[in-house]
Amino acid sequence: MNNKTRPTTVHDQILALGQQAGKIHSELESGKLKLPRSTLGDLRSLETTLAQVGEKIEALQREHNNMLALADVGQAINSSLELDEVLRIVMDNIVRLTKAERGFLMLRDEKGEMVIRIARNWEMESINTSELTVSRSVVSRVITSGEPIITTNAQEDQRFIGQESIVAFNLRSILCVPLKVKNELIGVIYADNRIRTGIFAESERDLLLAFANQAAVAIENARLYSSLKHTLEEVTALKNLMDNVFASIASGVITADIQDQVTLANRAAQNILGHAAAELLGHNLDDVLAPVSGQIRPHLQEVRQTDKPIVDLEISHTLPSRGAVDWRLNLSPLKDAGKKTQGVAIVLDDLTERKKLEAQRRLFERMVSPAVIAQLDPNSLQLGGKRVDITVLFADIRGFTSYSEKLPPEKLVSILNRYLAAMAEAVLEHEGTIDKFMGDAIMAWFNAPVPQPDHTLRAVKTALAIRSSVERLYQELPADSQLAFGVGIHYGEAVLGLIGTEKRLEYTAISDSVNTAKRIQENSAKNQILISQAVYERIQKQVEAKPHAEIAMKGKTQPVGVYEVSGLK
Repeated sequence: MNNKTRPTTVHDQILALGQQAGKIHSELESGKLKLPRSTLGDLRSLETTLAQVGEKIEALQREHNNMLALADVGQAINSSLELDEVLRIVMDNIVRLTKAERGFLMLRDEKGEMVIRIARNWEMESINTSELTVSRSVVSRVITSGEPIITTNAQEDQRFIGQESIVAFNLRSILCVPLKVKNELIGVIYADNRIRTGIFAESERDLLLAFANQAAVAIENARLYSSLKHTLEEVTALKNLMDNVFASIASGVITADIQDQVTLANRAAQNILGHAAAELLGHNLDDVLAPVSGQIRPHLQEVRQTDKPIVDLEISHTLPSRGAVDWRLNLSPLKDAGKKTQGVAIVLDDLTERKKLEAQRRLFERMVSPAVIAQLDPNSLQLGGKRVDITVLFADIRGFTSYSEKLPPEKLVSILNRYLAAMAEAVLEHEGTIDKFMGDAIMAWFNAPVPQPDHTLRAVKTALAIRSSVERLYQELPADSQLAFGVGIHYGEAVLGLIGTEKRLEYTAISDSVNTAKRIQENSAKNQILISQAVYERIQKQVEAKPHAEIAMKGKTQPVGVYEVSGLK
């Protein structure tokens, strides 16, 4: 034998020796070679021994190859934590190692039922859904017993005679082993061949069992990783949602731990405090709330001691960058899922602008009737008005011009305001609408913007209330400040609405009726209440009144009849 044909392995060399021994034996039998009988016996014994040694070496070689394959497979299936990738690697290696036609891997689903998670063929391709046919009886027996099953020909195996799936699908060689993790069955590996019989032996069963042990651990690790990844994604999504929620909240939210270190400050809190997140997070609560820490500290101590919240705590203070500010705080214990207090939560609202607006509204309400304000929609203000029937009242202070010559402006304004306030309060008491103050006079109307069926009587009652209020003022003011008043009232049609421009608007009434009421008031004597004929006709059964001399008015061809009111009936 030359070097080119020399066997390269021990197994090959032993086979070559066996073949040579067999050749010599044949030549002795044929008579071509003459040797002693004892030598012939030795050759026969050597041939047999070499054959046995060859089989053992072949088995050892196969086992060695299987061990190498298992090592390679173990490395392959542990190279990924993605479940689908692990399952694919597992099944492709099973089919390759066992020389099966098909391989299936089944796992328990959420309901505890075994379902096929992956199916691969000998070409390392996924099997079509129409071909997902396995012996359920074999799988069920493995699941029940927890032991592997191997059959060289399922058609003739007494254990499965008459099983519909085996007969219907013409199943022959079948190998099925359990997948276990810590003695808990999580699935099965199923391999078969529908054409050939006897392709699986005990060596394939043992190989597949060893492989299944590795595969089960890899699959469980991949499932745990997938579950952890899904949980992490949910937690991340929840955190992002909470971050968005906190960022969107108009109120400032600040949390601090047991050591009073700030752990959260949303965007609104940063804006209110005037500091970026980096200047707040991780810093002491006293430093973060430095401008008001002295005022808040006792309340924080109370929350810690009582474990109860404090709500609607309002604090006014001054910030160097903004001046006077108003804050409202809600202080609450910060608890974990086990309801154990882990710190404190502070909800902070900046009321500065709101309080300014409220103060402006209160001032506006003192300038304009609240009933008018309620009718105004800032988003749909339009110039113009609508025609309504109203009762108009004018009242002024008599002798105020000559009186003003004797007093300094400050005292004069003080006295004027007392008289005008008395008139205004009388109007508002009877739910009238103050149109405007005109120097020492006031204009008001009734029946708009809120309808009032008795609006004319309300106007007369207002005039009588003005008389009473002025009389009370006489008791408080010196004799030289006791001024008289005059009132004129008329009923008629007017147009009410917004008059002016978009930059300067006035809600007022315009009509000849308004002018008539003004002229009547101008003709009233000291502390006299005059009403027009139209007013008297509407309320004559409810008031005490007597005819007054008719008043000639500019622009009118006929004098206007008026009455003087002395009281109610």
